[in-house]
Amino acid sequence: MKKSNEILLPEFERLINNGHTVEFTPQGVSMRPFIEGGKDSVLLRRPKHLKVGYIVLAKINDYYVLHRIVKITPEQVILRGDGNLQGQEVCTDKDIIGQVVRIKGKGGKIKRLTKGRVWRHLPTFIKWFVLKVYRKIIQWKEQFSYED
Repeated sequence: MKKSNEILLPEFERLINNGHTVEFTPQGVSMRPFIEGGKDSVLLRRPKHLKVGYIVLAKINDYYVLHRIVKITPEQVILRGDGNLQGQEVCTDKDIIGQVVRIKGKGGKIKRLTKGRVWRHLPTFIKWFVLKVYRKIIQWKEQFSYED
């Protein structure tokens, strides 16, 4: 059953703030190639501390983003989706709701969270190339896949 983010995400925030973990399937493509929106699921918990490289759910103004921390200063936390080569979100540590502690892919396969370490340090032109090839592979798979 699908529910809108406007209903679910505030409830997830409440649950996480009360010490629970929450698993859900995020939407969108901003975290490609590590999280495939609509297919992968993520498990969130309240972060004990914040660190560059963590994937977090943050509430910025009135919208929620699931992005990676790329920089932390005493005043702000800078976030960016792995699939976003430009643009970023700026928030405070108080805006961070949860930290991704597990990514579950197709067939329940657990994905390694450490894969993003190398990605963060790649030059933008290499990321651009990898994302372009990845998108073409996804399109090809969707075009030639069929259901029995």
